[in-house]
Amino acid sequence: MHLKAVVFDWAGTVVDHGSRAPMGAFVEVFTRFGVQLTIAEARGPMGLPKWDHIKALTVQPDIAERWRQAHGALPTDADVDRIYEVFVPLNAKVVTNYADLIPGVLETVADARQRGLKIGSTTGYTRDIMEPLLPVAAAQGYAPDNLVCAGDLPHGRPTPLMMYKCFVDLGVWPASAVVKVDDTTPGIAEGLAAGTWTVGLAMSGNALGLSREELDALPAPERATRRSHATRELILAGAHYVIDSVADLPPILDLIEGRLARGERP
Repeated sequence: MHLKAVVFDWAGTVVDHGSRAPMGAFVEVFTRFGVQLTIAEARGPMGLPKWDHIKALTVQPDIAERWRQAHGALPTDADVDRIYEVFVPLNAKVVTNYADLIPGVLETVADARQRGLKIGSTTGYTRDIMEPLLPVAAAQGYAPDNLVCAGDLPHGRPTPLMMYKCFVDLGVWPASAVVKVDDTTPGIAEGLAAGTWTVGLAMSGNALGLSREELDALPAPERATRRSHATRELILAGAHYVIDSVADLPPILDLIEGRLARGERP
């Protein structure tokens, strides 16, 4: 058996080094509702569909108490709906400000296509958020073969449904012939639930949360410490491999091909 497809996440994986667009939007939307979030809090559930992300924030005791102090009652699902309705257009408005491709994306995708692999994509973004982002990515040379968004299916991450839709869209099977590449733990969980190989990205995405310039400016010891922490987080999530960014993926594809040739499965 040989590999047939690679399925990439979007923010923090192929665009938006540091996954900064959604983080800022979460902080801003809660501020509009009178509740202050730290950056670490906003990033905590990253990778989930955005309604689920907001829900996960509102059930955290500290945040729920801040909401109670601001609104007189603990947050409900109706409140999550209200926040979500403000969040989506807010995120859509800023998403193209963070649309630069992460270094190595085009080369890695070209390598994958040369191998005969399909290029799939899933995202915690809704279609409304992705609509302005797609043409900006395409203008830079990145256009995957499909797109599955949060809200397209009854359930998103960490369930396997979006990956199953990729299998159908791309016409690929079995799951062991597919690699899922993601910078978040829910994204890794999505691949594992679907039965694919999973590759976590430690340095380009949510785990570090830094732009390329901010990352390059880190002193070497701090950079190493942060890499270690991010790598551990993704390994604990179950990733089969953890690399710094998509630029490092081609050698991993070679390793997975070798394991498939020996009859190994995820």
